[in-house]
Amino acid sequence: MTSEALRTYFLDLQARIVAQAEALDGQPFLTDAWTRGADEPLQGDGISRLIEGGRLFERAGCNFSHVRGAALPKSATADRPLLAGAPFEALGVSLVFHPRNPYVPTVHMNVRCLSTKAVGDETVVWFGGGMDLTPYYGFEDDARHFHRVCHGTLAPFGAHLYPRFKTWCDDYFFLKHRREARGVGGVFYDDFMELGAEQSFAMTRAVGDAFAQAYFPIAQRRRDTPYGERERDFQAYRRGRYVEFNLVWDRGTHFGLHGHGRTEAILMSMPPQAQWRYDWHPEPGTPEARLYTDFLPPRDWLTA
Repeated sequence: MTSEALRTYFLDLQARIVAQAEALDGQPFLTDAWTRGADEPLQGDGISRLIEGGRLFERAGCNFSHVRGAALPKSATADRPLLAGAPFEALGVSLVFHPRNPYVPTVHMNVRCLSTKAVGDETVVWFGGGMDLTPYYGFEDDARHFHRVCHGTLAPFGAHLYPRFKTWCDDYFFLKHRREARGVGGVFYDDFMELGAEQSFAMTRAVGDAFAQAYFPIAQRRRDTPYGERERDFQAYRRGRYVEFNLVWDRGTHFGLHGHGRTEAILMSMPPQAQWRYDWHPEPGTPEARLYTDFLPPRDWLTA
């Protein structure tokens, strides 16, 4: 496994996902290639792919980045504090798709590799990633499909991985200040190297490759569901939770902003519109209330 092999895979993954998203939306994504020179705190390059105001996607971004820095931020070393401040190299693909129709869920996926130097100049490498689904109006079929794809993707690498990564996802994508989940979860992992370099990379490739199968059928199934002002209003309210999580709790956002990353690319995950209200709660028995009672609490979606 080389840096070039990682780069080749991540660039190909980005191209494949964007091509499928363009085919679904019917409009092209903007392409913004960028570089950071030796005189900047973070050196490297990347490609940001973005659509705003599309037919299916109100805002959707899929980023590739390959950067090097002199000091690893603390946000990237929660489990390895001795590596904080060490030189590092990081590359990967990250996406967030915010559909226009409130019945189509928002989705996030990220796969990445990070390497750094430990004490004694030993190279330390680890992988991270996963995907999670954030519906506004819940459908059991959608949550089951998403989780079954995640389960099937990880099964060849160990039966223990899906339940472990599913719980990790439930715990991670949780707004602690509200005691509320962001969505119906999926899988999440970080600081992962226990299968060895080649197999850990193979598992990460499998997760990245499974995204299209996990999400695009859901988007296609729900995209023409009729909706009105009520549904759009609730979508904007729930998008506010997405903003809160990304700015307050997300380690990837903190890593990018604190590590002098490219701000526009980092904040591409934000929805185009969001709302906040003071101490608002949906009326009991409504579809909006059902999101809170039936979908946000962690569930075993494989048998639901």
